[in-house]
Amino acid sequence: MTAGVIEEVVQKAQRAKAAAARLATLSRAEKDRILLAMADAIEDRAGFILEANARDVQQAQNRKLSSAPIDRLMLDEKRITAMAQGLRTVAGLADPVGEVIGGWRLPNGLEITKVRVPLGVIGIIYESRPNVTVDAAGLCLKAGNAVVLRGGSDAINSNTALGHVLTEAGLPEGLPEGAVEIIETIDREAAVQLMRLTDYLDVLIPRGGGALIRRVKEESTVPVIETGEGNCHVYVDASADLAAAEEIVVNAKCQRPGVCNAAETLLVHRDVARQFLPRVGRRLVELGVELRACDRSRQHLEQAKPAVEEDWATEYLGLSLAVKVVDDAAEAIAHINRYGTKHSEAILTEDLANARRFTREVDAAVVYVNASTRFTDGEQFGMGAEIGISNQKLHARGPMGLAELTSYKYVVTGEGHVRA
Repeated sequence: MTAGVIEEVVQKAQRAKAAAARLATLSRAEKDRILLAMADAIEDRAGFILEANARDVQQAQNRKLSSAPIDRLMLDEKRITAMAQGLRTVAGLADPVGEVIGGWRLPNGLEITKVRVPLGVIGIIYESRPNVTVDAAGLCLKAGNAVVLRGGSDAINSNTALGHVLTEAGLPEGLPEGAVEIIETIDREAAVQLMRLTDYLDVLIPRGGGALIRRVKEESTVPVIETGEGNCHVYVDASADLAAAEEIVVNAKCQRPGVCNAAETLLVHRDVARQFLPRVGRRLVELGVELRACDRSRQHLEQAKPAVEEDWATEYLGLSLAVKVVDDAAEAIAHINRYGTKHSEAILTEDLANARRFTREVDAAVVYVNASTRFTDGEQFGMGAEIGISNQKLHARGPMGLAELTSYKYVVTGEGHVRA
């Protein structure tokens, strides 16, 4: 690791730690004013941002990356507007800092309250999505945290441009210097250094593919909030409304296939397989989906390739879908709990007992009844933006919004109390 990389990362983390102390004291009005100025600046500087993004996209195309990562990387006017609107939505949310979560009075007269406080300095290591830069900065700021952002090399120009726009807009409105820090080197060792800054970072959040997340979990000495892969399933039960199921399956797979809440496996009850699979299969193939199916499914899917064991555990992040016929809801649940990544799982059914069993027994951050997995998203859940989607069970699970970016402290008030 070069001295220059170490120096950049450490200096930015130091500035962020100093900024965090000031951020924790800002009022809601002050934070919202900064967020709204940032939102306006993103729209005002759209040309500058899109120019930087075009350089990243061109480099990705030169490297012959597939369509899915290029889609995640690419910005356009619509996505610029969505990023700005996300900041405005966050500004309109209640401030979590200072919220009293609970309180009680002890028999001895001591009063105890449990109050939300910022986490402090959050480090985020992420891959190709430039919108993460804006979402993370906005959410961390609203929750009173400073943030150090280390994006992937594919999006370095986009992330750097967005960081400059956010900072230049925020500073005149009272944003503490160092509150939003972008690691601008593409040296991989910058991420390693960030994982070890326990003196400055309070938590580290990886956001990206499975390899990145596993690496951060294994190598970081900073506490990690884990986001995870999305091997998501849709199960079509025997009682499902098949017309509605067809639309849900197509949406879950095709609406945006390169994201973590897209469906990767379709499970179909044996009693409706003959009726359902040919119709949904035609729709999917017309949309460019490659089907990888079990033997029973292939009886009804002429275009499908034979599925292998690896297919059931794969997050394709593209236009491929594994298909399996199951005997009942119990088999579907067992399959999901074996191969799923605890992200988002859906049952399509009119059977209330099966719906309740599915939501009770499937081990996932989000379970759906008669809805697409594509709704697992902070904005769709009314959180504004999100910092990521957590598959773990400690502290944060599912889309992580403002509350998940806080900790708490106990405030104990006495009247000269001493312990006997």
